[in-house]
Amino acid sequence: MGIVEIVELKRMDLRNAVVIDGFPSVGLVSSIVANYLIALLKLEYIAVMDSDSFPTLSLIRNGEPLGPARVYARPALKPGEPQIVVFSTELQPSANLLRNIGSAIMDYAQAQKCRLIISAGGLVVEREEGVEIDDKGEIAVYGIGSTEEAQKMLLDADAEPFVEGVISGTAGVLLNEGKRRGFNVITLLAEAKPDTADARAAALILATIDQMILHMNLNVEPLCKEAERLEAQLKVIHRDAQKKSRPSDVEIPYG
Repeated sequence: MGIVEIVELKRMDLRNAVVIDGFPSVGLVSSIVANYLIALLKLEYIAVMDSDSFPTLSLIRNGEPLGPARVYARPALKPGEPQIVVFSTELQPSANLLRNIGSAIMDYAQAQKCRLIISAGGLVVEREEGVEIDDKGEIAVYGIGSTEEAQKMLLDADAEPFVEGVISGTAGVLLNEGKRRGFNVITLLAEAKPDTADARAAALILATIDQMILHMNLNVEPLCKEAERLEAQLKVIHRDAQKKSRPSDVEIPYG
């Protein structure tokens, strides 16, 4: 039980690609980031991540059955464009699966000769009672890298260093594996509301990914509007997935 495998549906050259970990995080930040990139870059469904501990459900989009955890990539690249690989899922696996999932993502990235893994997440900041996040205020993006090369990329992107704290979930597993294996892993965190999907935090992380990798000059405000639309869609999908999954195997966040 708990074995995680990645099954290719379409063979694609992923050498030097950047991998985005889209497993859910605080405020659904990583889910919004993953889904936005899939739509923006017109990524294609190329592989499925599966486990006997995943729920027995199929996500249907545009009449196509999709696995509970999926891998996407760019089907064609123009000269100079980076290959982007996105892991996307509506599931938040139970704690006993996280290490296997993180290791499977890392194994896949190394086998495909990818160059970097990026995890996106929400950061819950302890505040005095009655003090709320200002939706119009400046929210910093924090970053931590597993290698010196990854840390330099964060400096070049003007991300604030994440000096002390705890990073959990697949992001934490990937950071530890990246450090152990000498593989470039970056976690980007933006302050997010823990009890709801946080479109602004996702938009700020997308802007940082753009600055680091894509160089498409994405503007934050339009990103926020699109992220809010994705937020509404994801809430429906997550709730629907919870109704159809096996609670003993997987916990689905309400967002």
